[in-house]
Amino acid sequence: MTSIRKVAVLGSGVMGGGIAAHIANAGIPVVLLDIVPKGAANRNAIAEQAIARLLKTDPAPFMHPRNARLVTPGNLEDHLPLLADCDWIVEAVLEDLAVKHATYEKIERYRKEGSIVSSNTSTIPLGDLIKAMPERFQRDFCITHFFNPPRYMRLLEIVRGPKTRDDAIAAMDEFCDVVLGKGVVHAKDRPGFIANRVGGMWMQSAIGASMDLGLFVEEADAIMGRPFGFPRTGVFALLDLVGIDLMPHVADSMKRTLPADDPYVVNLRDPPLIRKMIAEGYTGRKGKGGFYRLDRSKKPSVKEAIDLKTGEYHESEKPQLESIRAGTRDLRALLGHADRGGEFARRVMAMTLSYAAALVPEIADTIVAVDEAMRLGYAWKWGPFELIDRIGVDAFIAGLEQAKQPIPPLLQKAKGKSFYRVTDGVLEYMTVEGGYRTVERRGGVLLLEDIKRKSKPVLKNGSASLWDIGDGVLCLEFHTKMNALDGDVMDLLTKALAEVKRAHKALVVYNEGSNFSVGANIGLALFAINLALWPMIEELEVKGQNTYKAVKYAPFPVVSAPSGMALGGGCEILLHSAAVQAHAETYTGLVEVGVGLVPGWGGCKEMILRQTRNPKRPGGPIPPLSASFEAIGLAKVSKSAAEARDMLILRESDGVTMNRDRLLADAKAKALALAREYRPPKPEPVTLAGPTGAAALGLALNDLHLQGKATDYDLVVASRLARVLSGGDTDTLDEIAEDRLTALEREAFLALIREPRTIQRIEHMLETGKPLRN
Repeated sequence: MTSIRKVAVLGSGVMGGGIAAHIANAGIPVVLLDIVPKGAANRNAIAEQAIARLLKTDPAPFMHPRNARLVTPGNLEDHLPLLADCDWIVEAVLEDLAVKHATYEKIERYRKEGSIVSSNTSTIPLGDLIKAMPERFQRDFCITHFFNPPRYMRLLEIVRGPKTRDDAIAAMDEFCDVVLGKGVVHAKDRPGFIANRVGGMWMQSAIGASMDLGLFVEEADAIMGRPFGFPRTGVFALLDLVGIDLMPHVADSMKRTLPADDPYVVNLRDPPLIRKMIAEGYTGRKGKGGFYRLDRSKKPSVKEAIDLKTGEYHESEKPQLESIRAGTRDLRALLGHADRGGEFARRVMAMTLSYAAALVPEIADTIVAVDEAMRLGYAWKWGPFELIDRIGVDAFIAGLEQAKQPIPPLLQKAKGKSFYRVTDGVLEYMTVEGGYRTVERRGGVLLLEDIKRKSKPVLKNGSASLWDIGDGVLCLEFHTKMNALDGDVMDLLTKALAEVKRAHKALVVYNEGSNFSVGANIGLALFAINLALWPMIEELEVKGQNTYKAVKYAPFPVVSAPSGMALGGGCEILLHSAAVQAHAETYTGLVEVGVGLVPGWGGCKEMILRQTRNPKRPGGPIPPLSASFEAIGLAKVSKSAAEARDMLILRESDGVTMNRDRLLADAKAKALALAREYRPPKPEPVTLAGPTGAAALGLALNDLHLQGKATDYDLVVASRLARVLSGGDTDTLDEIAEDRLTALEREAFLALIREPRTIQRIEHMLETGKPLRN
């Protein structure tokens, strides 16, 4: 149980408001205070406006709009006494030392004994923040550096002072990890801490090398993106996203606080082009544009990119450098390529990765902390030391020597070795002394990647694997592209059910991909359509329905543990599971109408059953029909696990885990708890609206069609869906068995998949990733 039960956030700007919203997401009451506007009749106006802004922001800072009720707005003159009830007080005011000191003096007058005070600063050293503050304040003070946006960026850097209490740091560590779901990394009180120090060098070196080598921004972003496991934004699109006008502030802070001979300061540039862009309002997405912009005068809008030499914009084009194509196959091929793209990659990686190696132990005690900070704070797939291992330590050192760059001591100690190694199935990292230690996980963290190092799968095929995660629980993992579902997944799921029944207690369905599952493999479906393999399609349809039915009625609990997208068939397995333990950031829904189909593996059946049995739904057959039709017909997708509960995809009894790294352990615990006295559900027939309900939906659809809100083919798909959800040709007094609903669903699916306009929708989705309205 956390000792932090109420929080105050001082400063309701972008970061302060976002922090308050995310604390509310965790169910913790928050007091949000800001200054009193001059001459304002409403003294709380700034904080109230911040909450209103948060409710309109996209992507949403709140996981559910109702979470805003947990945030109490106030001001820094009238409501400071509220701090006496708060266990943690977060300062997120202006990055001005005088303003912060004045704020701390107010906090110290009103806070209770033992409350923790932290700053969200990323530019002011902790030593300067606590200067002249009393010892009581210093004992309770630390830095908690969130990354923007606080809900979505997992990294939280904690920096302690020389007098900070151990138990205060322990309390913050536990709360931010377990309750807020953050990846907590302990940094040292050095400028930029970990992520921004390394990330700042990465961006500065990329900008400088791009200009020196005459690269187009599209080329630079393509290279500093997927080949290295960086986000596809690369560098320039990332700067557009965070705001180009932040660059001078960060640079000034680094120059002010770092030694003059630090490589970051030595290589720092102040390009006239960027100064000009900021002066003219080209600050990125929040301004007129940035390194990229949209020309909205053309229909459709045209994406343009700036020329780093001339400052003029041109229509953005896909880069054609051979080094980029080489990089899609082999990272080392990109780094070894002779064209300007290869030279760019070598320069940026040499500066960035050698700088990271030179900073340990200055900014963190271990390479593990640095790698984790970059993965969580900058969304790198691999941290700097993991990247050096992928390049090869000796090859990287040879590259530095060829470029006549110094070799940091830590890198010299790794010569002939690697920064990470696996010994007897255990992951180890190289210490600053040159030896190796085990990579320790936090208590309550269970990762499938660790299990896979130590063991072999119980069962495996090309699409899925079954792992023993201990205590009588097996784990089914999908590992197709984007975890799309196919016949092999269904085959292994069937075998997994038999294996659990034979010798185990429960099954967890989980994987550590970016998405739980994007649904059925529609590329495979299109292949079968083009060859007119209709029996193959029907066989997979029947197999999916039967497999998911077996999941639902298994004599042991099946617990699904989704994170990221769980769409279509991925959503349907949640609907058939005995329980769900979802990551808070789960985006789920039945989206098949987007490709001209209806849910075909029991999704229609389960949704209408849940809506019909929902005690909160008004009586009669029409409300459940309307709610189910709306959810499926509009392809609604939850924006969080909290919204998935509103949609009845998650039940009240299902769990939500805030920290992604704790999801498997929580799902396993839920499975074991259910297994103690588990009884599978019994089939229960339902009464549905029948042709009358379908006709009512048809009238509403015709109105939408007349208004231009539904296409001709939307009516065809929706009519098929309405027939399934209303129970087909049945009377409202008839009881309908689940198998009857499944048969109706199968009938609709197999009819629609033969339609030319469905095939057009599938082709368009595969080509563009977007639905076609035909």
